[in-house]
Amino acid sequence: MDNNSLEKCCDYIKVYNGPSIFHPFLGEIKEFRNQSFKSSSHDLTVVFFSDHSVSGKGFHANWLFVEESCGGNMTDWTGELFSPRYPNNYLDNSYCTWTIHSTGNTTVSLTFNDVDLETCCDYIRVYDGPSTLHPLLEEIRDYRNQSFKSTGNTLTVLFYSDSSVTRRGFHANWIFVATHPQCGGQLYDSGMFYSPNYPNYYHDNAYCVWFLSAQQGQRIFLTFADVQLERCCDCDYITIHDGSSTGYPQLGKVCYNDTTHQAFHSSSRYLTVVFTSDFSGVSHGFKAHFTSSLTANEGSVDCTSDNMVIVLQSSYLNSLGLSGNDLYVDDRLCRPNISSTEVVFRFPLDTCGTAKEMINGFVSYTNNVRASPSQSGEITYQSLYLLQVGCRMEPDTIVQIFYKAKELVNANITGMGRFNASIAFYTSRNFTQQIYDSPYEVNLNQQLFVQVKLTRSDESLDLFLDTCVASPNPNDFKNRSYDLLRNGCPRDSTYLSYTNGVDQYARFSFRAFKFLQTHAYVHLQCKVIICPDNDYNSRCRKGCQYRRKRSLDSSYNTNTVTLGPIKLRGQKPVAGHGVKESEKSME
Repeated sequence: MDNNSLEKCCDYIKVYNGPSIFHPFLGEIKEFRNQSFKSSSHDLTVVFFSDHSVSGKGFHANWLFVEESCGGNMTDWTGELFSPRYPNNYLDNSYCTWTIHSTGNTTVSLTFNDVDLETCCDYIRVYDGPSTLHPLLEEIRDYRNQSFKSTGNTLTVLFYSDSSVTRRGFHANWIFVATHPQCGGQLYDSGMFYSPNYPNYYHDNAYCVWFLSAQQGQRIFLTFADVQLERCCDCDYITIHDGSSTGYPQLGKVCYNDTTHQAFHSSSRYLTVVFTSDFSGVSHGFKAHFTSSLTANEGSVDCTSDNMVIVLQSSYLNSLGLSGNDLYVDDRLCRPNISSTEVVFRFPLDTCGTAKEMINGFVSYTNNVRASPSQSGEITYQSLYLLQVGCRMEPDTIVQIFYKAKELVNANITGMGRFNASIAFYTSRNFTQQIYDSPYEVNLNQQLFVQVKLTRSDESLDLFLDTCVASPNPNDFKNRSYDLLRNGCPRDSTYLSYTNGVDQYARFSFRAFKFLQTHAYVHLQCKVIICPDNDYNSRCRKGCQYRRKRSLDSSYNTNTVTLGPIKLRGQKPVAGHGVKESEKSME
């Protein structure tokens, strides 16, 4: 637009990315700011509107046909991004960079509404700054309702496609958000921090980043003493990143229904905490406490599959005015072995008051080293001494300070016949990252990804899902049940099969249904048929059969696997419906 003069309150120009106003909206103009627009295909639609009173000089614009390109600098307060040709397939060898730049006391909020890429090779990257040299916030290959906020005025979006296979691409919206600078900041060693205005209400559209750091060789331990957020986990929440910026891996997310009092441990001397609130609905916020771990020459904690060993150097204790005789853990009867150089607690993981907890699919063990008050009364702060120690379990790995080992929960289920199958949830349709949480907490209408496979690999066999049923009772899938799949035919409108009957595994997805609103927990049971791979007339190859003409031939091996429970996020269990060990699998 070369120039325009409109009545700002009421007259406007609107530009749409296509041949009508029913195509994506690119922007609204009420004053001249040297605006320019590019279509993603062959058409743009421009609408001019004026009301019944007050008129201006109007507008003048030039248009030009150009070769297809992508990327650009975006400065409007709100708008949309598209891959080239969206919603048609994008081009091979695309390389597009958009810079979204706000001004003043505002940041950029970016939300992806649709992502459909060749997941192996094509991707979107979002950077927290004006170029790809700034911190990477995330790489996107599939749709997970991703949203981002810049820490400054600018976000950069990069889209890349390789030389083969294209898909629909992506669509995203951005908006500039007014910031409130009195939150976040640089914090060191240990202390407390709070949401804005705590314990009073925080404000809408808050985006606060705290950068926590400790001395070289130390790690950071973070806990939340109070969490009161809007009752919507995708609206107001806290994220914790394992490093010096939001570009580092996320350790976890805390929202209104967090009753587990999660603890977070950094793998280095840095930890980054982000608090985000949306445009509506607030609460009292949160209070957090962080402290630094001991250095190697002060103390350590180590774990095996059986024992926890806590070692404190006598020189460190002496600097605090303590001795080994002052110390105890959560069970006062568990006392340390004391030498001239160190104090050592050694006990089995299931004793001495050690707490076991499942966090994000991992088993964690925690305890506390405490000091009894000084008998002489000379050192009054001894009663406040508290050292929080923990172990987490990881496969084949022992990690100091916090050691974890992944535990496979209700994954392997024994069924009939000589072939065993396993069933598990995954995070995306890539089926690369398995979910180990039990119960698996989900949002209503969240897309869930499931894989059923032979426990022992055998390329001469195919696995076919015949029937999948949901039920609140893991021992009764006939009464009060809900069909996802029956006789190979989808019964739920959201059921989507990725592969079935042609390999050693079957994969499908569905959306969490309203069944969860009336039941505390929901379990899945799938009937599996196993066929020879070279039998092209087998039941595995016949797919959906609405009417079963005869019973299955005895030459087919069948298997029944169960998975669950699934729990609606934020819903409290009904009395008598807790998860028992016996409910975790079905023989």
